[in-house]
Amino acid sequence: MSAHAVLFDMDGTLIDSEPFHYETLLGAIAALSGTVPENFENRVTGTTIADCHALLRNETGMTADLGAFIQAKYAAYVSGATRLKLRPGAAAVLQYLDEAGIPYAIVSNSDRMLMDANLRAVGLQRPDFISVSRNDVREGKPAAEPYLRGAYLLGFEPSQCIVVEDSVPGARAGLAAGMTVIGWPEPHRTDLIFPNGVVTANPENLLSSLQPLLSAVVQ
Repeated sequence: MSAHAVLFDMDGTLIDSEPFHYETLLGAIAALSGTVPENFENRVTGTTIADCHALLRNETGMTADLGAFIQAKYAAYVSGATRLKLRPGAAAVLQYLDEAGIPYAIVSNSDRMLMDANLRAVGLQRPDFISVSRNDVREGKPAAEPYLRGAYLLGFEPSQCIVVEDSVPGARAGLAAGMTVIGWPEPHRTDLIFPNGVVTANPENLLSSLQPLLSAVVQ
């Protein structure tokens, strides 16, 4: 029986959705006659939609309010989310956890509407599946609250949980929650430097980093 649980980030970690997120983000900016800041894609990875909006207001003078920005992005995202797939390598990890009886959940900075669209697309939306969205907590990542809630819902102590993240803000959230954190960057994100204490996994092979951490606690 497993003594640990695994808490996955969603976008860019389990689901190959970051390009589509950015595509619909650019569409929303264009629809609202906004401009795109320098290095915008890398800077907003792992942040909330409110953080994106604040950045645009501060750096480009976008005048559209948050509600209009959300509506423009979410409408495009939900309508096209059916094309999303698991990130390469993620299916093998989930199969391993299922076969080993190791519980897992998804903890995301995305709002529930987008999260459910993603989970439906990859076949993970089921009655017993535990997920935490930005709407379920007061503070999103990099605060610890999302991961602490995930651990609570699974019935585990934070110290018994392993977090898998593709972004620095998400990794910081896992560390703040007192959890073991694996940084699993997307293959093209060679610029990422995870905080001290994060185990950096091979972008092509998460299982090789996850298995040793789990094998020490599986009885």
